[in-house]
Amino acid sequence: MMKIAIISDTHDNLATLNKAIAWINRNDIQKIIHCGDIASFETLQELSGLYAGEIQLVFGNMDDDYSLSETLKSHPLANVIAHRKIGIINIDDRRIAFTHFPRLAEDLAKSEKYDIVFYGHTHKPWEEKSDGTWLVNSGNLAGQFYKPSFATYDTATDQLELKVLENL
Repeated sequence: MMKIAIISDTHDNLATLNKAIAWINRNDIQKIIHCGDIASFETLQELSGLYAGEIQLVFGNMDDDYSLSETLKSHPLANVIAHRKIGIINIDDRRIAFTHFPRLAEDLAKSEKYDIVFYGHTHKPWEEKSDGTWLVNSGNLAGQFYKPSFATYDTATDQLELKVLENL
């Protein structure tokens, strides 16, 4: 049984990142999935320093994934597991995929291989369930176009919640 936080599109906004991670740390979240667009290695270092648990990460279009992945190779962060475009994990018999890109997320959901697929990029919180697969965008932490938000997922209850930062 695990509680997971899903964050995306941080875009170097350290103020909102700090607020989200403070809430995550207070609420027994055991893992973070980041769906890309962190934007810089320094922001990833900040995230890694603020949160002691495991961070699963995919790269977004603003991450210059070659540069960020090369920096991670030469300066590894112990609690960060980085994937290129798609991350796949199994938790409590739940098959979870995550990516930054909406079309790739839709393809992953249509494959019917996963129980839940998380994605980012649009900054807009969204969820739909289709053919047994949940497709979820947690919004964005940068506060661009929409209010800063993230999501939580509880594998014990199969409950998904959107967390809008200004309401925490």
